[in-house]
Amino acid sequence: MTAVTKPAAADLMRLATYASVAVALVLIVVKLAAYIITGSISMLSSLIDSLLDAAASIVNLLAVRAALVPADEDHRFGHGKAEPLAGLAQAAFIGGSAAFLLIEAGQRLIQPRPVVDTDVGIAVTIFAVILTGALVLFQRSVVRRTGSVAIGADSIHYSADLLLNGSVILSLVLSGRFGMPLADPLFAVAIAAWIVWGAAQIARQSLHLLMDRELPDSDRDRIRAIATGHPGVRGIHDMRTRSSGTSLFIQLDLELDGELPLKAAHEIAETVMADIVRAYPSAEVFVHQDPAGVEMRHSRVRI
Repeated sequence: MTAVTKPAAADLMRLATYASVAVALVLIVVKLAAYIITGSISMLSSLIDSLLDAAASIVNLLAVRAALVPADEDHRFGHGKAEPLAGLAQAAFIGGSAAFLLIEAGQRLIQPRPVVDTDVGIAVTIFAVILTGALVLFQRSVVRRTGSVAIGADSIHYSADLLLNGSVILSLVLSGRFGMPLADPLFAVAIAAWIVWGAAQIARQSLHLLMDRELPDSDRDRIRAIATGHPGVRGIHDMRTRSSGTSLFIQLDLELDGELPLKAAHEIAETVMADIVRAYPSAEVFVHQDPAGVEMRHSRVRI
């Protein structure tokens, strides 16, 4: 994750949520018109996906707004858990769209219907690909800079939309120009499978955050290197990390010379904390000092 201050991260996240809602609403209008004209089940699947995208993006917008509310007396660690909760809601939305799509595709497999005016559907879908692609590129940039799980979940299902839209184009070409009516529902089934996979990825990431999963090993190694890089630090233990919204929480115990004056130990801890915050500007760092060589009876977790 690229280092970025909390205010800048908040502004980027808000902008990303507004952009996703706007894109979904525009695509709903153009896809509805295209479905009415073509009668394509693949186009219907794309329309349904955009309807659920809009619902999920609105939930996402509200969740991000809640997650960015500063910590208060009742929520000392902030409101960042609203983000993974929104991710689970998005997974449910997306899974529901896949189930509906499978039902519709099954009916068309039993009773195939010709697709008409495919040029309209193809033109609309190409427009959707361009607009969605631009949104996904922007969302990925925001995720790299903020680490937002809600924006990341949004990006995953809009990325799935790119594949969906590509499949719709191919389905329309095969159905309308090559007389293969079964291609339409068969592609819809494949799209539904892809949507389910995306929903599972979103749910998995959200659950990891709700369960306070540790940061990746690469980040833990970097934090460890920063802490032990100070000449006064003999070692560290009980390092615990987690993320919540735009904030990271890092907690560790420093092993110092047991003969150090309290003031000197405090200064070393402050320096280590400042070094970690420079590397992770969105982090809240908690450091405790212990004398090196003394058995740590309270130690509970790996470092």
